[in-house]
Amino acid sequence: MADFSLDSSFIPALHKPSALLPIAKHRESLLYVVETFPVTIVIGQTGSGKTTQLPQYLDSAGWCADGKIIAVTQPRRVAATTVAVRVAEELGCEIGKEVGYSIRFEDLTSSSTRIKFMTDGLLIREALVDPLLTRYSVIMVDEAHERSISTDILLGLLKKIRRKRPELRIIISSATLQAEQYLQFFTEGEDSSQSKENDSLANDICTIVSIEGRTFPVDVLYLEKPAEDYVEKAIETVFDIHSQEGEGDILVFLTGREEIDNAVQAVSERAIDLNSRLGRLQPLPLYAGLSTEQQMYVFDQLPDGTRKVVFSTNIAEASVTIPGIVYVIDTGFVKLRAYDPRTGIESLTATPVSQASASQRAGRAGRTKPGKCFRLYTEDDYQSLPKANVPEIQRSNLAPVILQLKALGIDNIVRFDFLTSPPAELVAKALELLYSLGALDEYAKLTRPLGSRMAELAVEPMMAKTLLSAESFGCLSEILTIAAMTSLGGSVWFHHEGERKRMESSRRKFAVEEGDHLTLLNVYQAFVTKGKKEAKFCHDHNLNYKSLSRAVSIRAQLKRYLERFGITVDESLASREQGADNNKKTEQIRRCLTAGFFAHAARMQPDGTFRNVEGGTILHAHPSSLMFNRKADWVIFHEVMEAGEKKMIRDITKIEKDWLLEYGAEFYTVSKKG
Repeated sequence: MADFSLDSSFIPALHKPSALLPIAKHRESLLYVVETFPVTIVIGQTGSGKTTQLPQYLDSAGWCADGKIIAVTQPRRVAATTVAVRVAEELGCEIGKEVGYSIRFEDLTSSSTRIKFMTDGLLIREALVDPLLTRYSVIMVDEAHERSISTDILLGLLKKIRRKRPELRIIISSATLQAEQYLQFFTEGEDSSQSKENDSLANDICTIVSIEGRTFPVDVLYLEKPAEDYVEKAIETVFDIHSQEGEGDILVFLTGREEIDNAVQAVSERAIDLNSRLGRLQPLPLYAGLSTEQQMYVFDQLPDGTRKVVFSTNIAEASVTIPGIVYVIDTGFVKLRAYDPRTGIESLTATPVSQASASQRAGRAGRTKPGKCFRLYTEDDYQSLPKANVPEIQRSNLAPVILQLKALGIDNIVRFDFLTSPPAELVAKALELLYSLGALDEYAKLTRPLGSRMAELAVEPMMAKTLLSAESFGCLSEILTIAAMTSLGGSVWFHHEGERKRMESSRRKFAVEEGDHLTLLNVYQAFVTKGKKEAKFCHDHNLNYKSLSRAVSIRAQLKRYLERFGITVDESLASREQGADNNKKTEQIRRCLTAGFFAHAARMQPDGTFRNVEGGTILHAHPSSLMFNRKADWVIFHEVMEAGEKKMIRDITKIEKDWLLEYGAEFYTVSKKG
């Protein structure tokens, strides 16, 4: 069977005929409203067609005349890619031509692109080059109710841009009733002398349009007592539905990649023993770390007699509509960013969902016919859930955002028009980190060239500093590779059922005792020299060919950024030096990583755990790290995640304590206890 390509024949059953979508009967009134008002707020349930149809209506109404583009932003990369493919298919064009998408490290657009789907973070990056976003005639901010940090910043920027570009049309699309908040935001602080004969300024600038979603009734079922293990309970519920309920696919909400991969594996294994009269179960994963192609499998129509079970993060809660879902299993948890300004550690933490999220999840079961939602918690638990999640801007590390705002010329962060103001403590901590990285001077002004280059690089500030320091450490080629490998958002290793031991022994072949970053460098170098040419290489070494190919592409893009700054990467030097003095090179790489990640330092304790420098947080090496059950003294780490009660660190490298004082002098002071 030939490989699928993402062309117009790829997803035959992805959407309803557009005339049947709830938005269809609002077409003329929507076009009138967008023509008349600078800002339109569209309220409509996910699945009403607003994301796929509205850009097409605007295109056919002439909003792409004179080479202008319609931008549609999404909080998530998965949504940007899947929706773009769907709209291209509806228009009968090849993805990347009239309809394209642009996400971090992947741009599928061309000079003929008229409708461009992108992440909101990417549009903010475009504003660094074109502050008034002059290429766009209409900017539609989709899923604004998710209140991602980039969405909130983008809304603040659009409010500023609108004053300079009155012809720009802004559409805010939201699945919940936060419309009044957006209306107030866009009309606050406007000069009332601009008002025409209308009574209120709001009537001039902004209007709200509601598109009722046509959903079917959903039965919501609760547990009588709380589940001890929600993943295991979810798997059991899948089999209960399969054996006791009618036709229809199942959507299960879990919190992240590891849970999803384990659940897919468990269902695959247990389904083999099922009585054939029940039909096949086909489990499929959906999360951000998958390639665009892998994400697309969840939209495929399966053969008769096969029931699809999609295990997804909260991506499927609002951003993407999967056809055929009749049963939803809601575990009641979601992974949210949580930043602790005292420790400077940001982790992904499994947190109970909000009532708004729970009702969004339940709604996915009633898209095509009456459905059922199985909530794996009690009704009392539901009543005690918060009404909505805290906006991301109030619980995140703000360093990347503040760096971008400074690069956009917004020096006074406090006076920036935030939809919800971030806590002062988080702003102060971000400024302190950016100052210690050298991105800001003592007056909190962006430094040049370092600060402005850090803002332009498509990696977080600590990795940006590492990359921009690498030339002076003589390890630019290697750090480029490490930056690409840590930007993948997923593991480069894979194993089939029962092959975990084999994968571990494959990993040991590439292991470097100094830690994970150098091991990743080894893996990449082996892939580039052998794996790209020999198809068997990746399979034999339990390596993920697609992930590594993506790392090659990310590295090439990061290299282009550096070349734009006039920093040239001499690859021949790197290969010549490899054999020369390996120990010296290894030390240079570790020093360079410390120069960027000194704020993420920890010391091993006698019991094998780590403590961060302040000493208040106990950290455990993630089982996927080479430092799991190994000896070290001081280390730096790339990221933190929570598993149950434990905080796990991953991508860990051994360093020397003195380097922290050498490269993080603005961040650390030595106490007498020292």
